[in-house]
Amino acid sequence: MALAYRKLSLWTLKNAAVATVVTSSMVLLLAVASNVFGAVFTQLGGAAIITDVVTSIPVSDMWKLVIIMVIIFALGWPFEWPAIVLVFLPIFTPIVLQLDLGMTKPELLLWFGVLVAVNLQTAYLSPPVAMSAYFLRNVVPQWSLKLIYRGMGQFMVIQIVFLIALLMWPSLVLWLPSVLK
Repeated sequence: MALAYRKLSLWTLKNAAVATVVTSSMVLLLAVASNVFGAVFTQLGGAAIITDVVTSIPVSDMWKLVIIMVIIFALGWPFEWPAIVLVFLPIFTPIVLQLDLGMTKPELLLWFGVLVAVNLQTAYLSPPVAMSAYFLRNVVPQWSLKLIYRGMGQFMVIQIVFLIALLMWPSLVLWLPSVLK
C-alpha cells in the first residue's frame, strides 16, 4: 500500500521492520513467560489444588463448567485474550477434562474452546470495562460512550443467548466436525 501511495521509503520500511520486531518480541516473551509460569504452577501443585477444589464442589459437572465460564467471563474484563489463553486456560483445561459431560476428549476440548471464544467476546462487550467500547471510542471520537454501550448491549444479549445455547446443545459446535470426519 505504501508503494502504491508513493509513501514507501527506506525510513518507513525500517520503522515498519523495527515495530514488527518489537511487537513480535513482546508476544513471544508473553508466550514463553506464560509457559514458564504454567510449568512452575503445575510443578508446585497449584493446578492440582484448583482441580481438586473445583471438582469437589457439590454441583453437577455442567454447573462446574458454568462456574468456569463465569470465571473466564470475569477475567475477560481486566485481561486481554492472550493472557487468558496462555495463563488461565492451562489451569482450567485439566478441570474440564475431568468433567463427565458425555463426550470424547477431542470433542470436549473443541466444545470448551468455542465456549471460551464466545465467552471472551461477550466479556469484551460488557461493562464495567468493555474494552471494545473504548477501542471504538478511539476510532470514532464523536460517538458518546452511552451510544456505544447502547449499541453493544443489544449485541451482548445475542452473545449471551448464543453462549447459553452452546452450553445446552453441544451439537451446535460438534455437528460439523462429526460430518467432516
